[in-house]
Amino acid sequence: MDNQKIQKMSSKANNALSVGRMIKNTKANMEEAEIGMEFAMPEELEHLQEKNARRKRSVEIMEKQMRDEAAFKARKKSFE
Repeated sequence: MDNQKIQKMSSKANNALSVGRMIKNTKANMEEAEIGMEFAMPEELEHLQEKNARRKRSVEIMEKQMRDEAAFKARKKSFE
């Protein structure tokens, strides 16, 4: 295998790890915000709810990206 191909494979693996970490961190932030909502004033509560809605959408997008990448790898592997 040539060096460029190895670097590309390594980059994709690192990307998957990075996205996985981002998902984990975002979910942790959502949980923290949920706890904070119990003690928040009405204005802050609304802000936290909106922020968590955006976070939820981001997680959905990142999880779809991970599924798409896995499906791509599976399809590619089937042609090898």
